[in-house]
Amino acid sequence: MAKYSIITPFLGKTKDRFHEYNTEKTLEEKFKIVQSIKYVDGVEVVYPYEIKDPDELKTLLKKYNLKISAINVNVKAEPEFRDGGLTSINKNVRKKAVQFIKEAKDFAKTVGADKVTCCPLGDGYEFNFHCNYIEMWKYLIETIGEAGDYLQEIPLFIEYKPSETRAKCFLDTAAKTLCLLNEIGNKSLGITIDFGHSIWAGENPAEALCLVHHSGYPYYIHINDNDRRWDWDFIVATRNFIDYVEFIFYLEEFGYKDYYTSDTSPTRWDIVETFEANARITEEIIKMLKTIDKEQFKKLIQTRDYIKTLKFIERNILSLTK
Repeated sequence: MAKYSIITPFLGKTKDRFHEYNTEKTLEEKFKIVQSIKYVDGVEVVYPYEIKDPDELKTLLKKYNLKISAINVNVKAEPEFRDGGLTSINKNVRKKAVQFIKEAKDFAKTVGADKVTCCPLGDGYEFNFHCNYIEMWKYLIETIGEAGDYLQEIPLFIEYKPSETRAKCFLDTAAKTLCLLNEIGNKSLGITIDFGHSIWAGENPAEALCLVHHSGYPYYIHINDNDRRWDWDFIVATRNFIDYVEFIFYLEEFGYKDYYTSDTSPTRWDIVETFEANARITEEIIKMLKTIDKEQFKKLIQTRDYIKTLKFIERNILSLTK
């Protein structure tokens, strides 16, 4: 069976511009919920806002028999980071953002996590002529480069997203994130590929995955779905089924062994059922893919005769024909 985890803030209170959903919970209460969810044994905890005490976290992990998929470091919530943390025009603010990541790496090492992931959503812009693009790019090279160089045994994974909190995030696609990592040149850096972010960015997630895999940089996966117009964080495969199957197909092909981490927001839906559905559907897709003739499938793909490939998909994936 594959490994499944949950970003733990989604187990408590969440909100949009108009409503609040679910209730505030302590980290222990969240862990207790995770323990009850079928297939799931991992958690991605947000540092420093959910917990700062490593001993407390280790105690809770042991009590609820859970593992850490990643430590998620937030570099957008501080007031100083409102206009960008890693790309602030204020050197001291950039220094503080880098220090947040370094401290998250120290925390991860202490609690036994193998990675830190960071989605720099505050780093971007809204308008034409709003910033000096070259200067901002140099700041990203400097700040992420410094954070990546620190404690390389705990790699830093960068998560890209088209927008939010900024109208345009600097790191909005897999290709641009790879450009940054290539300029930095530190192979211990990695990329967090969020299926929904990729869909929303206009990418084909499977193609983005293949691009990252080919680069040699490590990658880590967040799962969810959306309608391609906004990052709704829906249950997996509910809006983009074939895209998700293709994404999983290549993850299996590449031997992905890390966690499938739910970055999904159960606003109007039962929390336990939502996250169990994510894992269950993903697991069923993985099982289905193990039953198909992959060599025949890959040969069909190689010919680029899509009518023949489509017939294979109908029979083996959609089960429309026999």
